[in-house]
Amino acid sequence: MIESPSLPGDPTELHLRTSYDDELWDTPQADTLERWNVAVLHRRRTQDGGQGPEEGRGCATAGCPSCTTEDVAVGEMTFYRVHLDRGRNAYWAMEEESEELYETAQVLLDPQTGSFTSEVGELLAYVGSALLVMDRVTLDPLWRGHGLAAVLGCEAIHRLMAGCRAVACSPGITDLSSQRLRDRSEWDRVSAKITRGWESLGFRLYRDNVYLLSPASQDLEEQRGALRRRLAELGASWRIGAS
Repeated sequence: MIESPSLPGDPTELHLRTSYDDELWDTPQADTLERWNVAVLHRRRTQDGGQGPEEGRGCATAGCPSCTTEDVAVGEMTFYRVHLDRGRNAYWAMEEESEELYETAQVLLDPQTGSFTSEVGELLAYVGSALLVMDRVTLDPLWRGHGLAAVLGCEAIHRLMAGCRAVACSPGITDLSSQRLRDRSEWDRVSAKITRGWESLGFRLYRDNVYLLSPASQDLEEQRGALRRRLAELGASWRIGAS
């Protein structure tokens, strides 16, 4: 059984809400880049009147008649679906969107055509024409350190990768507020742990901290099952501790 004493709630009550805001702009840029926002929500049960379980842990009993349920945001993810075959040149569309996307475009795309470079294309099975970029994954501090980012990221990628030939990410620390990360050795340790999490899904370093995953790979599907089992074990451990 996995020990999870520090989790603030039952991790099996985490779920995702995926949204895309279509502003109906009839522009080549809008046809090329789609920004998908994924909210990480925790379904929290609390007893009416504020009585009952320890504050912050919620009610551990599903179906309790004196409980109310609310969804609390505990993290977020941002993905870009980049269409290489419609709208404007994807290389320059990514350059205008953000520095992070531009760095990915410089590694993977031909600036003349906006398509994958011939070298990248040779690595990828043709299962679609788009590129999915995992731009940002963040969790509230209390939910970190249990491998949940990989669990949630895997589920989001599974939902968004249809029609994509590749999924890309650049592992790194996005929350720079932690005082402990000012120590170089701690920074390196956390960075390496983040990278290992994405490598566990099948991402492999291509060049310049840009990692690639082929949707045709069986790694993602196999790891999805393993991560779901881990989530169930974390939930069982939490419920034992909350009882």
